[in-house]
Amino acid sequence: MSQRFLYSLLVLVQWSMVNGQWSMVMAQNAPQVPSLVVNIVIDQLRSDYMDAFAPLYGQGGFQRLKEQGRFYSQAEYPFSSPDPASAMACLMTGTSPYVNGIVGRHWLDRQTLLPVYCVDDDTYPAIHTSEKSSPKHLAVSTIGDELKISSEGKSIVYSIAPTREMAVLAAGHAGNEAFWLDDWTGKWAASCYYDDYPDWATEYDVRSSLESRIDNINWKPLNDEVADFHYFVASGKTAKAKPFNHKFNSNRKFRELKATACVNDEINLFAKEAIEKAGLGNDAVTDFLTLCYYAGAYDHQSASKYGMEMQDTYARLDRQLEELFNYVEEKVGMDKTLFIVTSTGYFDSEEMIDLSKYRIPTGIFSITKAKALLGMYLIAVYGPGDYVETAIDNQLYLNLKLIENRSLNLAEVLDRCSAFLIQLSGVKDVYTSQRLALGAWTPGISNLRNAYNPKCSGDILIQVSPGWLLQNEDTHEQSLSRESYLNFPLFFMGAGIVPEKVRIPVSIDHVAPTIAQTLRIRAPNACPQAPLNY
Repeated sequence: MSQRFLYSLLVLVQWSMVNGQWSMVMAQNAPQVPSLVVNIVIDQLRSDYMDAFAPLYGQGGFQRLKEQGRFYSQAEYPFSSPDPASAMACLMTGTSPYVNGIVGRHWLDRQTLLPVYCVDDDTYPAIHTSEKSSPKHLAVSTIGDELKISSEGKSIVYSIAPTREMAVLAAGHAGNEAFWLDDWTGKWAASCYYDDYPDWATEYDVRSSLESRIDNINWKPLNDEVADFHYFVASGKTAKAKPFNHKFNSNRKFRELKATACVNDEINLFAKEAIEKAGLGNDAVTDFLTLCYYAGAYDHQSASKYGMEMQDTYARLDRQLEELFNYVEEKVGMDKTLFIVTSTGYFDSEEMIDLSKYRIPTGIFSITKAKALLGMYLIAVYGPGDYVETAIDNQLYLNLKLIENRSLNLAEVLDRCSAFLIQLSGVKDVYTSQRLALGAWTPGISNLRNAYNPKCSGDILIQVSPGWLLQNEDTHEQSLSRESYLNFPLFFMGAGIVPEKVRIPVSIDHVAPTIAQTLRIRAPNACPQAPLNY
């Protein structure tokens, strides 16, 4: 008799003392704990697009979520500028980057003065990829970790994602495996940090590898309804566009496919294999499966430029969710499965429009030039030296060792930097590490503070004026500053969830403790939030 079966049996019974003797009593009144949690994180899912494309949907995807689930229509992250890494870390740990340590995809290592990718770890060999990874930078436990602890390691915790940072951060420290699609081979990659690569995954890679199928994949409109539907009316080109037909045959074909609706089919195929072959949800020991879908623009381009592709992405996503729901319902049962569906809460499909043609205040703010100018200013004040180490995103890292060796007052240096940078065109505000740590509470500074981490964030954060383009000449990255509010949904469905639509805003860091309450386990060890009531 297996340990897993014995543990399942113990879950179903409880011992009680009757007349001085032990007797076994079946648990009668406690609601059933889900056998399977399916946590679906949809990269860049937006409520406005989800609602706008509703005529293209069937009844079993988004519509089923709205009718059978608890639907929070205004979800938000408790910190500024989320990205796939920081969003996933927050969702799984129930806390912000200030605590969990994942401020974004990359930051500067203060010891080596080299950029650090959030899941890089040369300690552990890679499987089917050259990217060596682990969750070592994740400073606290995840909901999956707590489930493994509570089940004494018997729960299966898997994550499946197009990208490795989402896969690794979702699997956490104690997960069984994190799977992601390699950019160059299309194979399901993994890290030796986790368990041995399972036999069922090896068999799948041999039998149904993406590499053997990608040359025959054509992405075109799902149906005539998609081809005839025009939402992006602001662009005349979009309204007259012919149905698209994208093939994946370039030297970056796997990366291209990962930024389309087609990758969600690959996620579903592999997820079904995991559920079937690993036996997820087939006993009373709760298993946890995180799946990451893509709902961004084609190849990370502008949504309005590829409007029909965006419409098709949501139409296909609706069908892909329906396909997954039906499969899990058949294999596990809807009453035994808790589904969570939400977004990463960021959107990278902003079109770079020349606003000056419309007499709207705009310009280019070069973080590279700001770094150079600040360096020259500090030389003029304090003497020769490289006072600014580097610029990452909108943050500047100072040479703290030089400042210490010169016996300079760091608070004074930061104040001088702030006073200098605020004068530059395109700067809305400047936040130093001390201002974020000691400044008076406001909603704005609270979100910025939550996004900051003393060990890996920059010393100076520059808030670029709305409408201005933030540009980094060294990395060739650019982004348009925009502070418009865009909300995204949060759904809970299955496992006794009572359908309801909740219109009040809800913060994503409440999801992990809510799952913990449902599973009757501890919330992640740094999570201060209360569970949502449902």
